[in-house]
Amino acid sequence: MVPAASSFAPIFSRKFAPGACKKSVQVPQNHLPQYLSFPLVPRNAQAAQVAQQEQLESSNPALSFPCLDAVESRSASLSRRSLSGPEPSYTTGHHLNFHSQQPILLDWGGVLPEFDVAYEAWGTLSEEKDNAILLHTGLSASSHAHSTEANPQPGWWEKFIGPGKPLDTDKYFVICTNVIGGCYGSTGPSSIDPANGERYATRFPILTMEDMVRAQFRLLDNLGIEKLYASVGSSMGGMQSLAAGVLFPDRVSRVVSISGCARSHPYSIAMRHTQRQVLMMDPNWARGFYYGRVPPHGGMKLAREIATVTYRSGPEWEQRFGRRRADPSRPPALCPDFLIETYLDHAGEKFCLEYDPNSLLYVSKAMDLFDLGQEHRNRISTVRQENSGKLQAFVDGKGIAGDASSDSCSLTLPDLPYEEKEQPAAVEADAASVPDPTEPPADLVAGLKPLANTPALVLGVASDILFPAWQQREIANTLKRAGNERVTHIELDEEKSLFGHDTFLLDLENVGGAVKKFLEQ
Repeated sequence: MVPAASSFAPIFSRKFAPGACKKSVQVPQNHLPQYLSFPLVPRNAQAAQVAQQEQLESSNPALSFPCLDAVESRSASLSRRSLSGPEPSYTTGHHLNFHSQQPILLDWGGVLPEFDVAYEAWGTLSEEKDNAILLHTGLSASSHAHSTEANPQPGWWEKFIGPGKPLDTDKYFVICTNVIGGCYGSTGPSSIDPANGERYATRFPILTMEDMVRAQFRLLDNLGIEKLYASVGSSMGGMQSLAAGVLFPDRVSRVVSISGCARSHPYSIAMRHTQRQVLMMDPNWARGFYYGRVPPHGGMKLAREIATVTYRSGPEWEQRFGRRRADPSRPPALCPDFLIETYLDHAGEKFCLEYDPNSLLYVSKAMDLFDLGQEHRNRISTVRQENSGKLQAFVDGKGIAGDASSDSCSLTLPDLPYEEKEQPAAVEADAASVPDPTEPPADLVAGLKPLANTPALVLGVASDILFPAWQQREIANTLKRAGNERVTHIELDEEKSLFGHDTFLLDLENVGGAVKKFLEQ
């Protein structure tokens, strides 16, 4: 059963008046939402009752909804299990851990008084410590990129790492971290705030890609690695790899960015916004304070299904699924019916308890905020300077500087929604006034100037709809315009790869081969 909206009124109505947005929410830790005490009647039983009662009144029997039954059964089981502790634990097995006791100032003014970075490593660090490769992850990945003796489960880049592989462990010392904001060992919303002993939840500060990279370089400092042989990443990792080169140009010898971008564009922002909205609309999300209760697994499932649509390509799905139904002998249903629907349903169901919902919100928002343009970098530099006193206060052991109430969120929704406006009639222009699509924006050129002397591999995939190939062309063209004469740009056409955005996970020959060749140059 879905609780009425009024069920949450006693908790939230006073805290979130129209036009107000408080930084913290007071949620009683021992309070369970009212709906957890309601008897959960499976929807198929309800449908049977309705059908029996209205047998003489209806022309057709009521439809069954096994997909909703499954969600409600999951909620019922999690309701019982939540009484014994948080559900689930969000872990992928053994990993190494770096704990920083020094606070870190985040780009938008938040401060983590201390933090953990979970990491794993493969290969041997040379005596000169000059063969280290930092491998950046995608949005929901852990540090487990490859199996280890302590954790023999295959990693997310298992075939790409090892002796003779693209990331050759006979040559390189490969390090992969779980980003801060994540939930696989690094400090994130599900972590304990040392200030009050409670989980951060949505009291966790807003993050950026650059914040994640700075935390990674704290780890490198701890390992005594002054300069990386290479910074390598795909998807969100491709964004981080570029950010590492821009933030620390003297500490990064090479950059590999696969299926990434130099700044987030409207389509990917829109898709991630939609995922966050369906997650936040799940009543179990409870504005982020669901730990120890029923997690918003329904919203997470839907969010993952939306994401999965963007990870693969139409041509691949045409070949794999076509218009085939899961069971053509049965009548059509409103629940998953076509093979493609069952595939998405399985992808969402598998993921919904494997990743912390709040981490999905924070990390995906960090992706949206990514922009290496000079104007944005200047603005963030100003904000960091204005907030430097907060960091010093933590260093001095004084905690939060100033009046915490002054940091209350001032974000409000617009009074009027966006409306399409009629465009003026097109004006004929000569060829000289038409922008050259191959000419990158001057602002982005200025922002990537720190990479002018860093060899870079930029790889894109024609079938990728989440990070379209033109975004990788934009990176390559911008780097060249910034003065970089050692840019290798590769674009895989659809004949070489139909896997869309997920090509970086699957194509060992073309993606792995390009990485291996570039690193050996």
